[in-house]
Amino acid sequence: MTEFNPWRLWKRFLALPNDSRAKTLGVALFVALVCATAVSITAVTLEPLQEANLQRERERRMAEMISALPGMADILRETEVDTLDTVIVNLGTGDVTDAFAPAQFDYAAAQTDPELTTMIPEDADVAGIGRRPIFAPAYLLRDEDRLVLVVIPTYGTGYQSTIRAYVAIKGDLNTIAAVSIYEQGETPGIGTRITDPSWQDRWQGKQIADETGAVRLSVVQGGADGPFEVDAISGATRSSMGVSNLVRFWLGAHGYGPFLERLKARGE
Repeated sequence: MTEFNPWRLWKRFLALPNDSRAKTLGVALFVALVCATAVSITAVTLEPLQEANLQRERERRMAEMISALPGMADILRETEVDTLDTVIVNLGTGDVTDAFAPAQFDYAAAQTDPELTTMIPEDADVAGIGRRPIFAPAYLLRDEDRLVLVVIPTYGTGYQSTIRAYVAIKGDLNTIAAVSIYEQGETPGIGTRITDPSWQDRWQGKQIADETGAVRLSVVQGGADGPFEVDAISGATRSSMGVSNLVRFWLGAHGYGPFLERLKARGE
């Protein structure tokens, strides 16, 4: 029985004519095997580096998205944070869902899609929007492992238009850090005063709910008194109340209330 000799077979293979079909196929197979091995080794070796690069890219894009939100630049300048995250919330349950990728979630479309919205009970629709999205984004800003800020997008009916605003809540989940109105069509020179920084600053430090969990934050006429009240704008009461109503709705049980309660329960 002839002893198997790989080296002899290899020499015989190399001795084949270059136009030999067997040699052509053999060389192609050998090159493919070497390349596949090299790619596999490279992929395994570089996987940690690739994952780190992808994570940095995700954080960069998320940071750009947050900073690009109307009114967010001032909030970010005033808040020291080093990690931020975007989540999509099921408003009915308060749970974070992975059914949508945050970067691809179209919140504007979700507000008008019948399949992605639900009716609001008439007695609970203080924002006057009729239907609300089932899913909505929330922006969580952290300093290391500590939750510093929760930013939620809100909207509701004003005196002459739909008012849209971002509400930033401090890490205790019961104190307003900022209210930033970024879209409205109220009466020029009167209702548009809700965008004045001096009025929006009145919301800072106000408390959302009392010890029972009931949302008490509201705009009042005739002088605010206490941690739950914000002065209305003289001459623009209806627009001021529109902001009050949208804030109360989105912080309540039919808005982000269940989500905020889940964050509290987790001790964030």
